[in-house]
Amino acid sequence: MSEVVDLPAVTTVPLGELLTDIRNGLVVEQEKELPGIPITRIETISKGTVDMDRVRYVRDAAGKSLDNFWLKKGDILFSHINSDLHLGKTAIVPSDAPLLHGMNLLRLRVDSNRLRPKYLHHWLDYCRRTGVFMAIAQHAVNQSSLNQKKITSLEVPLRSVAEQDEIVAELEKQFSRLDEAVANLQRVKANLKRYKASVLKSAVEGRLVETEATLAHREGRPYETGEQLLQRMLEERRVKWAGRGKYKEPDLPVLDGLNPLPEGWAYATTEQMCEQIASGSTPLPEAMFSGDGEVPFLKVYNLTFDGSLDFTVKPTYVSGTTHQGLLARSRSIPGDVLMNIVGPPLGKVSIVPSTFPEWYINQAIVTFRTSSGLANRLLAHWLLAQPVLSRLERTAKATAGQHNLQVSTCRKLPIPVPPLAEQARIVAEVDRHLSIIREVEAEVDANLQRAQSLRQATLANAFQS
Repeated sequence: MSEVVDLPAVTTVPLGELLTDIRNGLVVEQEKELPGIPITRIETISKGTVDMDRVRYVRDAAGKSLDNFWLKKGDILFSHINSDLHLGKTAIVPSDAPLLHGMNLLRLRVDSNRLRPKYLHHWLDYCRRTGVFMAIAQHAVNQSSLNQKKITSLEVPLRSVAEQDEIVAELEKQFSRLDEAVANLQRVKANLKRYKASVLKSAVEGRLVETEATLAHREGRPYETGEQLLQRMLEERRVKWAGRGKYKEPDLPVLDGLNPLPEGWAYATTEQMCEQIASGSTPLPEAMFSGDGEVPFLKVYNLTFDGSLDFTVKPTYVSGTTHQGLLARSRSIPGDVLMNIVGPPLGKVSIVPSTFPEWYINQAIVTFRTSSGLANRLLAHWLLAQPVLSRLERTAKATAGQHNLQVSTCRKLPIPVPPLAEQARIVAEVDRHLSIIREVEAEVDANLQRAQSLRQATLANAFQS
């Protein structure tokens, strides 16, 4: 946009000299539903405008004058109290429709004969993206703030209104193209998510690869069915228990509402097909160390939605002494399948890598240690599949916005058990599809990042003197 770059800033003027009004919003009780007068809130700011689907409502403003809080077309809402990521976001009020100015947002009203609202909106966006607001803000835990004095003292590069209009027109033309490209990329991401769900659903329903039963019939050979495999695992379980007291058979799966299985498959509970299913625990704060230590300590934020484990997020450790002294159920070893049992969201699943010989998990995670009759990667895929996840979600207990799964529920979870040879083929085929998905997702994410960089570069071309 060379025509924008070549426009010189006539002068810089403190923002306060270009405003006819700046004020905080109306402090009043807000209701989620009609009836009432619509009122803005921080969540109302969306993509540079006011999202009327996110407003709240004022039913009773007794004792409060509303005269100074009605918004007008061209007013700018400025998020001056917010998280670091969203501090300084702005929205332009699109019309004179009845709308009140709510708390935690500043209203900036400009003298449009000197400063066009859209020009100011884009300039404020440029300041936010280049860290100007973060540099002058007051910072507290999880929140930052800007006072009016700091905002009004910001120096605006002031041009003639004709030049401002020209810059705005060029920016909006380029951003329109960029927004269309970003929307297309977001659609690709959504399609990839649906594709992944479809692959996992096909796998768990026995439709992804040719079944062992079909191959065996065609080749005229016998094979070990899922039911035979299950019985073999149960017998091995009894043998391993010998000498440890009275043996208790694991519960049988509840088959109500389950889909029919392909020939040669069987339903089992995870407890029937796992050597151990247990949640972890959390040591005392003084027993945990950030960044380095002997035994890695995993929390829910280290789990992912693709089966991998991300220990780069807030790596925490416990000492070997703590690890040996606490309950053995909190220990996890390479190959274990981990799943979060506290959400939302539920459905994060990871396989423990061999980076360390032992790991430690907290009470919000359950570990599945599969027997020789169930491939750990297959179980991970099953737990990520929507039919299985939905069954878990239906049994979760919700309290104060938090979803909790009982370890006993995880043990009784019914899962399909294909023949061993078929398990290997399913895992290979799912992995192949997921690898393609990850490659495409990485390219999409890179293009989205490039779009953000291009937006920032476009703003810099317009406003850097």
